[in-house]
Amino acid sequence: MAPSRKPRPRAKRGTFKRLMKELFSFFPRLLPITIGCIILSAAIGAIPALFMRQVYEIIGVAVEEGLGWSDVRSDVIRLVVTLGCLYLASLISSFTYNQLMVTITQNTLKKFRDKMFDRMQDLPIKYFDTHNHGDVMSYYTNDIDTLRQLVSQSIPQLLMTIITVSVLVCVMLSLSVWLSIVVFVGVALMLFVTGKIGGGSARHFVRQQIAIGKTEGYVEEMMNGQKVIKVFCHEEESKENFDKVNDELYHEAVQANRYANVLGPILGNIGNILYIIVAIVGSALLISGASNLSLGGSENAIFTVALVVPFLNMTKQFTGNVSQVSHQINSVVMGLAGASRIFELLDEEPEKDEGYVTLVNVRDIDGTLVECREHTGKWAWKHPHKSDGTITYVPLMGDVRMTNVDFEYEEGKPVLKDITLYAEPGQKVAFVGATGAGKTTITNLINRFYDIADGKIRYDGININKIKKSELRKSLGIVLQETNLFTGTVMDNIRYGKLDATDEECIAASKLSGADDFVTRLPDGYNTMLTGNGANLSQGQRQLIAIARAAVADPPVMILDEATSSIDTRTEQIVQRGMDALMHGRTVFVIAHRLSTVQNSDVIMVLDHGVIIERGSHDDLIEQKGQYYSLYTGAFELE
Repeated sequence: MAPSRKPRPRAKRGTFKRLMKELFSFFPRLLPITIGCIILSAAIGAIPALFMRQVYEIIGVAVEEGLGWSDVRSDVIRLVVTLGCLYLASLISSFTYNQLMVTITQNTLKKFRDKMFDRMQDLPIKYFDTHNHGDVMSYYTNDIDTLRQLVSQSIPQLLMTIITVSVLVCVMLSLSVWLSIVVFVGVALMLFVTGKIGGGSARHFVRQQIAIGKTEGYVEEMMNGQKVIKVFCHEEESKENFDKVNDELYHEAVQANRYANVLGPILGNIGNILYIIVAIVGSALLISGASNLSLGGSENAIFTVALVVPFLNMTKQFTGNVSQVSHQINSVVMGLAGASRIFELLDEEPEKDEGYVTLVNVRDIDGTLVECREHTGKWAWKHPHKSDGTITYVPLMGDVRMTNVDFEYEEGKPVLKDITLYAEPGQKVAFVGATGAGKTTITNLINRFYDIADGKIRYDGININKIKKSELRKSLGIVLQETNLFTGTVMDNIRYGKLDATDEECIAASKLSGADDFVTRLPDGYNTMLTGNGANLSQGQRQLIAIARAAVADPPVMILDEATSSIDTRTEQIVQRGMDALMHGRTVFVIAHRLSTVQNSDVIMVLDHGVIIERGSHDDLIEQKGQYYSLYTGAFELE
């Protein structure tokens, strides 16, 4: 098995662009409306200074010319009402976009979870064999959570800041170029500090996320292995190991939050100092009667109170928005890193399937197989021939043949070499050999979980590469050593083998496997709920349900991979009787360490390092006195 990937602390280039493209594809109408509301709210929030300036100018003129309140009342009321209407529009747009962002955020997470799960179902078994399951789960937890913060908070805040700052820059330059230069120098200093401190903070926040994953993974591992820990008195060592991963999390969290907590006060104080500097410079220019340079026209030839006071308010607003951006850096970095990992999963190559032969119901009419929709109990391979456009119907028999098959999981490391075997319909073929000899790999190739490097595998005379994988696997039943039961009733778990099976069919399969005896003694019988992979059942009971699940599918080919290895001797006898009934008339591949379970096989194949070194019946192999004989007599251990 290849080592699992470590989480990448950086986002790939172009991640933000791709994310925005996805958002617009999800919400082609809703998102532009939301952005419009954000822009309107931000733009309105940046222009009160212009109204303040006009109010100051009106009051200043009134004082100079000795006018009373009645003379300027209409102008002031007009400005106040206009400003009130703008604030009302800002309030409505702000409320609207906040409500819309709730819908956009949650729908975005739902759509990404759907896309990830859909992609995960399309991935080949190889992906799950080479990726840590905890790392895969983190896509749905940590990465989705960082994406939620990015979409719901950071992106809207950044957009608002960009719009607000842009409007403020235009207004400032329209009032005074000289004071604007003072503000821009101060803001440049704030950005420099943000880059230095914020960069360190972002790195440690990403490392903190990785440390959280390690800690959660260790806790989960310890919970699953609690019985083993107790049996071997490993409590103290477990505590020490947990302290190590927890200390790593503590260190990264302290560093990340130390940077973050320092950045805010520093930027806040730089903003306060800048406010004071602008006030001093503005006052000095005002007192000295200096001429003003602006992009707004010649009416601002000199500095006035109506210019300086609103400029001070804009300075505070400007630095406040820059501070807001700095506070979003960590969320942006982690959100883009999470989005990048999500896109990595979505970009994984799906399982390729170029097969075109399908499995169909048929009816035998005067010796000719005719395809039909109703279930007849007879199946055939529908084989379209591309060369002449004809269609051939090949009866589903369960004849499996491998010819000169080579296979390797990793290039240059062969696992199977020149494997040739056949299993005729109704035959029982057993594989024995040491762990790693290639027994399970052969059955994986029959299922096409992996594709062979060389050779041929034919099923009922058809190259399995031509058979659609879903149709191929539908014709194969498999019982694994590690039983997986799903949350649901016992009946639901048995029906998993055939989703349209009736209760009667499920019960019949349960009786065939020997599971009915214990199921009927459960509190709610077949309606008993199973959770936690059937934690309320014994290992043997779980295996019996798994065998019943394979039986209800009624496939012509059965693969039993260590199906009785976890069952006690008494239960094994019950299961063996059920399996004998299940295997009757079917092609069966059996992998077993217990040689007692394979003695009645039609042929036993002994594998060693990916090569079949012996083959024959039990009696034949005993007479040869080779490795099988040594295994059977105990002179050689399988492991």
